[in-house]
Amino acid sequence: QLVESGGGLVHSGGSLRLSCAASGLTFSSYSMGWFRQAPGKEREFVAVITWSGGSTNYADSVKGRFTISRDNAKNTVYLQMNSLKPEDTAVYYCAANHFRYELGTDSYEYNYWGQGTQVTVSS
Repeated sequence: QLVESGGGLVHSGGSLRLSCAASGLTFSSYSMGWFRQAPGKEREFVAVITWSGGSTNYADSVKGRFTISRDNAKNTVYLQMNSLKPEDTAVYYCAANHFRYELGTDSYEYNYWGQGTQVTVSS
């Protein structure tokens, strides 16, 4: 089970940190990703981190503003979001990929999903 938290309403330029707590799986055996879906749009890749945290990858739209990290002792993955823009408004989902070395960017590569948390950025 994956449970996201930390979403909310923030002004443009502000920051939020999302968390995703995992249970019922061996967290350190999975690479973890963040995706988002805006109204009327398809789900899109945001960021991914390998099992150890040694490698990460980001969508071009968030590179330099968002940072993904994980704490395997706490079974939690984070997404620090800075310099937020109105176009970042979406439901954000975390996901687990059982190929722990992969930096998957497609949603079909992921085995487990959270329920999502809403992020709204006002202009």
